[in-house]
Amino acid sequence: MKKILLIGLILLTICGCKSTKPTNVIEKFQNKVADSKSYYLKGTMQIIGDEDTFNYDIETVYLKDNNYKVTLVNQVNNHEQIILRNNEGIFVITPSLNKSFKFQSEWPNNSSQTYILEALSKDIKNDKETTVTEEDGKYIIKTKVNYPNNNELTSQKIIVNKKAILEGVEVSDSAGNVKIKLAVNKIDMKYNADTKDFELNKLINQQPTNKEEKTDEENCTETSCEKTSSLESAIYPLYLPAETKLSNTETVETDNGQRVILTFSGDKNFVLVEEQSVFYDEHEIIPVYGDPLMLADTVAALSDNSIYWTSNNVDYYLTSKDLSSGELLTIANSLGNSVSVSESK
Repeated sequence: MKKILLIGLILLTICGCKSTKPTNVIEKFQNKVADSKSYYLKGTMQIIGDEDTFNYDIETVYLKDNNYKVTLVNQVNNHEQIILRNNEGIFVITPSLNKSFKFQSEWPNNSSQTYILEALSKDIKNDKETTVTEEDGKYIIKTKVNYPNNNELTSQKIIVNKKAILEGVEVSDSAGNVKIKLAVNKIDMKYNADTKDFELNKLINQQPTNKEEKTDEENCTETSCEKTSSLESAIYPLYLPAETKLSNTETVETDNGQRVILTFSGDKNFVLVEEQSVFYDEHEIIPVYGDPLMLADTVAALSDNSIYWTSNNVDYYLTSKDLSSGELLTIANSLGNSVSVSESK
């Protein structure tokens, strides 16, 4: 009898020492997110296209009551953008140009976000078919995703360790191809952020704002400094909707150089405007009724029938009453992969 009791105690001890069961991982992860008053996440993110992969260094800082600051730095050209949410609104800041977009938006609560823990937790909650598996000492939580402006993305794997701490995210299309990959290098669920960390003026004032601090290559006027030479050639999208073609090219002289206006006509009419980016001496805030949107190599401003973004020191504005948000996104991403060509093409 004593031997039986002893064996029973040993078995209970062994069972008690086992790590978290897969069925408990979701609850533990969601509780950690809900209980965190402030957190800090640092990692790298890949945007994977059909031909190119874009790599970013990324940092997320969160403070309760919906304060977010997401810093994205392109590893190739060091182009930095900051997505900021505070009690004044939602901003996408481009320090190199000293300008911001200000949004009327519910970001990040209206879509999936790999680098926002609350968004990941919400995806788990909203998917009644969420599954958990254990692989190589990690737990893989698989859910559906909600990217309203990119229907190509359908599912994700949320990778957590034995303590239910996030280690990575992989977002895939319907064919199972990974399109977005986040690798977490550091995460602090008890970070001590302050409301001052989310002040727009503080972020703006950290950047140089006078002409003397610009390089010799910049051409300064009374109101702005041009980053490089004027745009001398049009940049054409590699993707066009069926039965749609370029119908007109117009070049307009502006105070800062040239503006190229491309008109495309057919089944899906749209207009594409391109011009050289400029640095503003006084911070420029541009109001947008839409959402911040991650393109392959930059963060764009998307509204109901237009999209505005900056890539490689060129500002793009694409507008159409015929194109869906997904089609705007596809055309914009195809421009990111294209090269300058002669206007006489």
